[in-house]
This record gives sequence, C-alpha cells and structure tokens, in this order.
Amino acid sequence: MSPRPPWGEPVPANRWDLVQGQDAPVRTVGVVVLHYRQQRELERTLHALARQDYPAHAVDVVVTDDGTQPPPSVPDGVGLVTQEDLGFRASAARNAGARRARGDVLVFLDADCAPEPSFLRTITRLPRLLPEAVVVGRRRHADLATVPVDAPVETGGPEHELTEPAWLREAYAGSGDLLHADALSFRHVISAAVACSRWWFDHVGGFDEGFTAYGGEDWEWAARAWEAGGLLAHAPDATVWHDGPDAGVEPRTWGAEGTGHAKDLESLAVAARVGVPGVTTRALDLGADDVVVTVSPGFDLAALVIALDPLLQAAPTARLLLGDAHAALLPDERRVRPRPDGDGDEVPDAALLDTAGRYRRHVHLHAPAHATPATWHRLLSDVDRADAPARITVEDLGRPLLEVRSMRALRRASLWDQPDLAAAQPLSAAAMDITPTGSGVAGLLLRAGLAGVDGPPRSRGQNA
Repeated sequence: MSPRPPWGEPVPANRWDLVQGQDAPVRTVGVVVLHYRQQRELERTLHALARQDYPAHAVDVVVTDDGTQPPPSVPDGVGLVTQEDLGFRASAARNAGARRARGDVLVFLDADCAPEPSFLRTITRLPRLLPEAVVVGRRRHADLATVPVDAPVETGGPEHELTEPAWLREAYAGSGDLLHADALSFRHVISAAVACSRWWFDHVGGFDEGFTAYGGEDWEWAARAWEAGGLLAHAPDATVWHDGPDAGVEPRTWGAEGTGHAKDLESLAVAARVGVPGVTTRALDLGADDVVVTVSPGFDLAALVIALDPLLQAAPTARLLLGDAHAALLPDERRVRPRPDGDGDEVPDAALLDTAGRYRRHVHLHAPAHATPATWHRLLSDVDRADAPARITVEDLGRPLLEVRSMRALRRASLWDQPDLAAAQPLSAAAMDITPTGSGVAGLLLRAGLAGVDGPPRSRGQNA
C-alpha cells in the first residue's frame, strides 16, 4: 500500500459534499495537454490556459504529443513531450506528460478542449482538499472554426454552441454531480477534462498503455480509481469548450479509420479489464476480475459444492481463492486460484487490498450453508453502492455463516487507517432464507441436485 494521503481528512462513502464550504489551499498544478495533429486547436487551448484565474506561478503546462510530424509548436514556458507515431497511444502520451509535469495536482486536457478562465481553480478545488478525489469537468461543444484562437472562449463558445451530449448531462443530473456514484459511474469520467492529485494518480497507477485504439482508456482508469477507494465528482462550473460536435453526433475518425466495428472493440477492451456487471459479460469470461471467494477449513466436498454452486450461478466469473485442501477437491474447476498462504481460516487483507483494485467484492464462507442464486445476487448487489456497508455478515445462532465485503470500502478505510469507515451489517440466516448445512444435509442436497431435484430435501410430514 502507498503511504498515508499527503493532506486532507477522510470522508465516508463518496461524501465529498462534506467539504463544500471549506477553502481549498493553493497547490501546484501540472496540466497535461494531449495533442495529435491539432495545432490550431492546441493554440486556442494554450491561450485559454494562459488566461486562467489560478495563480500563474503555481501552474506548469506540458503538451504531450502522440507522434505528430513535425511536432507541434508551443510557446516559451510550455513543456513538450513527444513520442514516436506507433498508432493510437494516448495512454502512453498522457503518462509521459504526467511524469514531466510539475504539480501536486494533475489536470488532463485534450488539445481541442479550451478551458474557461475559472477552469483550473474550479476543477482542482476538491483534489486540493481530498487527495483521493477524481473530478471531471463539463465539456461543451462549439463550432470554433471562424473564431480567432486568441478570442475569449467563454464568449466565442456560447456564440457558436452545438448540442451538448445528453447522456452526460443526464448522468450528472441524475447522480447529483456523481455524489451518488456507484460502480458504473466511471463511464461518466472523460479524460478530455479531468483532475486528481499526483499522489492518487501514482497510487492508482497511470493510464493502461494496452489500449491501442481510440477510446476506453479513461473509463478503465476511472474504474480503477473508484475501486481503489477513490471519490468521483463532477464540477459543472469547470467548463471546457470542445471544438466540434460530440463523437456520438459525428462519427469518430481519429485512430480508427476504416474500422466500422471500432466501438465494439472499444467496449470489449474495457470489458476485458473492468469486471463490473453491466460492463463486462455475464458468463463469458474475458479475464476481468470481480468477485473473489475464500472458504474456511472444515468444508467437505458436498458442503463445498452446495455452497459454491448457487453462488457461481449468481457470479459465474468469480475467482475461487481456495486453500490447498479445497483446491484438491475441485481439480478441474477452471476458476480456482491458489491462495497465497496455502490454507488457513482467513486470507490476509493485504493479499486482497491491492492498489489496482483487482477484486471488487469478496465472499468468505465461514461455515457450510446453502443460499439460492437470487439471495447471492442480492447480497452482492447490496455491497456495490458507495453508501453500502463494507461488510454484510450472515449469522445463524450467533455464529457467522458467510460474509460479503466491498473491497472499495475496505480500501478507503485502509487508505486512511480508519476502520470506522468500513461499517458492518449483520443479518440473520433465517431472514435471508439461508440454510446451514452439515455434512449429512449437504450430501443429501448434492445427491438430490445431481438427480435433478431442486431445493433442499423435504422433511417428514411435508406434502409432496
């Protein structure tokens, strides 16, 4: 884990609104401007950055170019990083720009997105208070072809405004500017105008350089930032003006010429990395991790199968982090992964709370029990909200049967070394319709299931 956050205080869940009334201290800001063959648009954006109302001595602007030949021209005082043209490598270019830029807070812009004068002050406000906050600005659209590059964009933009993307506007309005974010809200973070602290960027890791076609790299990074325990926010007053219509209005051409299935490739690239239901596939295993399952000692084969089978119906791509003895009982199960500690009652948190946010939800089976797929779906969904309890423990007669944990919530608590950020919720097995199963009952259930009989065996006296 990285060191403790360099400033700020913890807030619960995604409650960045709790610092809304606080004054944010001035911190150095590194602005990374991604460029490719857009010299005129770049000049407009650099002119707009020179007019910011944030202290100029605290701002370092770096243009990072993805292989333009000849390289772009930049004025004195603006840094320039170039890389060879090997196709679409926006992730690598942004990462190189971030390494070069000086600043406690990083801001990422696209060359065709010119900011209004208050942009830097507004978009960096939350990261200057909450170092794990990721803030996305508002991107408006205008046809700026006839507007001089040195004209004030805050007047030229509205005079030539085009349709603003409804999907983003509606998402921000419906989520309270991402205050009520959930595991799918990363889809509303766009790298054309986004800010975070350098500490958080380093903690999460940079943009995934495996993206080599247009789109998706910002979504994957935002998903990783969220699952690592970050906060998501939209700053509606942090406005940039994009020169041209939204990609949803005019088909994309940059980096995807001649590929009619570019959107499908983009979606699959994200789905292969982000295991969130609704983004990745339900049963086709593309490699993204989501749910991880661990099991205490004491389960025989029947109890293990009866516990795991309905869980895997609800989460078919779950990974089974089993001890050696349990793994030996399921030698042909492709979802089994070796536990780092071999066997034991618990997998150490350090083995699961990795920086990259590899696993999002953790299920631990304490004792043999049977739950329906619908019950498992409910339990897994209940920890997938920002305001959800970090742990849901299902108990029977005072003993734990199973536990479902939100890894994001636990990572937030670990970041700040504040266990009280990870609230727990106990539930009774009876209320959740979960049945404890000893070896004998588990064996009956297993044999009944193999014979094609659904549900637990009926007791004597029950009608057939």
